[in-house]
Amino acid sequence: MGVEQKLANMGVVTTTLETAVNWGRTNAMWPMLFGLACCAIEMMAAQAANYDMSRFGMELMRPSPRQSDLMIVAGRVSRKMGPVLRRLYDQMAEPKWVIAMGDCASCGGVFNNYAILQGVDEIVPVDVYVAGCPPRPEALIHGVVTLHEKVRAEKFKDLAKV
Repeated sequence: MGVEQKLANMGVVTTTLETAVNWGRTNAMWPMLFGLACCAIEMMAAQAANYDMSRFGMELMRPSPRQSDLMIVAGRVSRKMGPVLRRLYDQMAEPKWVIAMGDCASCGGVFNNYAILQGVDEIVPVDVYVAGCPPRPEALIHGVVTLHEKVRAEKFKDLAKV
């Protein structure tokens, strides 16, 4: 009989520090709203009662980058807005993550011209892409769950290299 089986019978939970920290990070992500176009309406709908992103620990969207660790870029990003987006990303607390919501944020969408960035990954590193024009609230929730899986799989030794 191993230690895990013996301790479990006595009501003791064993885990690793890495697992506990990643669990805390996934259940307390605070998103910063950065809605720029029609995708922002779908992002707001995902926060409403029908879809309720509160069950993932995202009680409300933070207006300040200093209180956020998840940036959801919803919509097209113009070249003039790019430096503002980068400045807000730099002000966010570490560790920080980015979700590109919609085709415009992911690859420029139907706006193939000089004024629109052809993907927000030109400005900030993106962790999860959510496809659609505009994507449904279910798609954003799927992107959040995908990000949670990615964060749960993070290892301390990988974070030290960054």
